[in-house]
Order: sequence, then C-alpha cells, then structure tokens
Amino acid sequence: MGTVIDELAWRGMVYDATEGLSDLVAAGPITAYIGFDPTASSLHVGSLLPVMALARLQRFGHAPIAIVGGGTGMIGDPSGKSQERQLLSNEQIDANLAGLRHQLSRFLDFEAPTNPARIVNNADWLATIDLLSFLRDAGKYFTVNYMLQKESVNRRLASEEGISFTEFSYLLLQAYDFLQLFDRYQCVLQLGGSDQWGNITAGIDLIRKLRARKAHGLVMPLVTSASGVKFGKTEAGTVWLDPQRTSPFKFYQFWLNTDDRDVVAYLKFFTFLERDAVAGLAAQVASAPQKREAQRLLAREVTMLVHGAEHTARAVRASELLFGEDIITLPVEDVLAVFGDVPSTEISGAEFAGEGVGLVDLVARTKLAPSKSEARRLVQAGGVYLNNRRAVDPQCRITSTEAIGGTLFILRKGSKETHLIRLT
Repeated sequence: MGTVIDELAWRGMVYDATEGLSDLVAAGPITAYIGFDPTASSLHVGSLLPVMALARLQRFGHAPIAIVGGGTGMIGDPSGKSQERQLLSNEQIDANLAGLRHQLSRFLDFEAPTNPARIVNNADWLATIDLLSFLRDAGKYFTVNYMLQKESVNRRLASEEGISFTEFSYLLLQAYDFLQLFDRYQCVLQLGGSDQWGNITAGIDLIRKLRARKAHGLVMPLVTSASGVKFGKTEAGTVWLDPQRTSPFKFYQFWLNTDDRDVVAYLKFFTFLERDAVAGLAAQVASAPQKREAQRLLAREVTMLVHGAEHTARAVRASELLFGEDIITLPVEDVLAVFGDVPSTEISGAEFAGEGVGLVDLVARTKLAPSKSEARRLVQAGGVYLNNRRAVDPQCRITSTEAIGGTLFILRKGSKETHLIRLT
C-alpha cells in the first residue's frame, strides 16, 4: 500500500518536501496541519487540493489539523499577492470561520476514535500575546536578511506598491503558529501550496532553534489548467463550495467541462479513485475522448464529496435533460447556469398570449437569420430548434405555455448558435 507520501507523490501532489519526511510517516502516525485563509465564508475549488491532502493523511491513519487563521487573517499573507488585501473585522472573520468549519466537516472526520481531525483558530494564541513577548519569543530568531530572501517578500519588494510592515510580519506569525501546534498537539508537519515554502521553512527553523527538534514541510503544486489559466477561475468568476454562491448544478458543470488534457490529473487530485480506476479512465480519454467518461465520473465524484448524493443526482439528471427534448421540465435557474451568458432578447410576455408569436418572426427578430425570408428557409430546412426540439413548420406560432418555467425560450440555429428569449 505504501505511505501517504507515496500516495501523494503518485497523485502529483508533491512539489517539494523536507528530507526525511518519508521515513517519518513510515515509522508511525503523525500530526500535520494546513492553514486556510478566512477571507470569505466559503472555500472555493482552489482550496480543494489542500483539503484533499488533509483527508488523505487522515485515511492513512495520521491526525489532521486545519488552522482557520482568525489571527493571521487579520493581517493577510503576501504570498502570491501583488498588493495588500483589505483587512477584515473580527465580526467578518467570525462569520467566515463558521462557514469554513461546516465545509471542512464534509471531508474530515472529527469523531475518529484514534486520529480525529481538529479545527484550530490561531487567534487563540495570536490575539492574546503582547507585542514585546512576541518579539522576544519569536522575532529575535529571524534576521531581516533571512526574511528578505523569501520569495513572497522579494516579489512584493520588487512591485510598485512594495510591502507593508504588517504583511512583512506574516512570515513570523505563521512560524509561530507551527511552534504553537508543535507544543500543543505534537504537530510535526505543515503542508501548503508551493508559494508557502518560505513560510513553512521559517516555522521549521523556529522549532529547531527553540525546541531542538526536527519538523517537516511538504508543498503541493499550484494547479493551472492546460490552457495556462489558474485553476478555479472561470469567465463567470470563482467556483465556490457554498451552494448559495455556486449552485450544485453549476459546480457539476464546471467539472464536466474539464479539458481532456487536465482530466486525468484532476481525477488524481480531487477524487479518492484508486490507481486501476484512474488508469482505465486515462485509457478511455486516449482512445475515445468524445465519450467524456472521465469527465462525467470526475464531476460526479467531486460533486458528491462537496454537496452530497441528493444534489449530485439532481445535477446529473439536469445535465442529461439539458441537451435533450425534455429541457422544458428543468428549473429556469439550471438552464440559465449553462446558457446565461449567450445572447438574449427580452420580449413582453403579453406578446405570447393568445395566438402567440410566429416562429419565423422570432428567428428574424433575434437575428438568427438576416430576414424573414431567410428565417423561413432556415426553418423549412430543419435548422431551427426551440427548447431543443426541431421546429420545421414555418406557420408555427409560439405561446407562453411552451416557455421553460413560463419565462424562457431557448432558440437555436444549427448545433452551436443559441439565443435566449426572456419573457418580461
């Protein structure tokens, strides 16, 4: 079976690690932690890689700790940031912490008999320590030269905005976190993204200097798509785990639309599928990519983890109907989640009362055809679809009873040119 480090390495989740870590985890259970930034009340898909790392650690018998940084969240980590973020109030942080705790509970077992997960708020110690004590107990062990060598600091110093003393101190705060977790829970491993390496090694150095013990770090790659886009960023914005921010259906669609070049890596990163299953799906991607079997399983597995069986089943069903003739039975919000960005026209619902609006007139009015005569020819040739049903009668008239949810039509020319008609 191997160790959890072997598992993470096979899944492509190890960018760098300290020497001796593999031997340490092979010798028995350890405690490890990852920090999460409470700048929002929800995690997003970019947070899933570290969350899955903690979940895998626990499945291999180790004890995971999630630090939700109520203390450091008031400062802000400069790593990977081009400018200083807006500082949060205590009330904002408390509200965000509650949301993150709920989401993490879907991945981590807080009731496990031997290796329960913990959620810890670093405000418990950072908010109570006074400045002079912090400078004496932590600050004296780091030279400014040491801190200036860190990539996150260097990058900000080279920018026009520079770096404030507030953010400059972040490295010391994160190092102090590691020391506190080492003392309180015997935590000997910190994980994070590759941009966290400098902060992690600072904590390792502090533990070595103050406790004469060896701690470890492991960083994961920063995920980008094959097209070079930062993972989780879409034209519509961030993909959240909170169903109120990103609906389960839209969440499912995000994974379903994964590029063939990315899907095998994402199966390794974001699911618990075993090696044989991933290898089989990789073979299908190579031999029959048009079937998109890997994408469908990826979407189901991740949506199940985040939203549960009921929401996943509804998302799968909606996706099956979306491009079928039964689309009229779908909720309007699910249809708009897919087609909301296509061109649209608003027409008064009153026009669709009584005899309704002629199909040919509608095609011309939405500019799917340059004229009514061209629209008529297009309809007669079978090139027009209304709510995914081919419409071939140029005398056809459309009423509001045929609208999706009574408010929406999907008018399509051929296989790709789509137009929404919204009834007002």
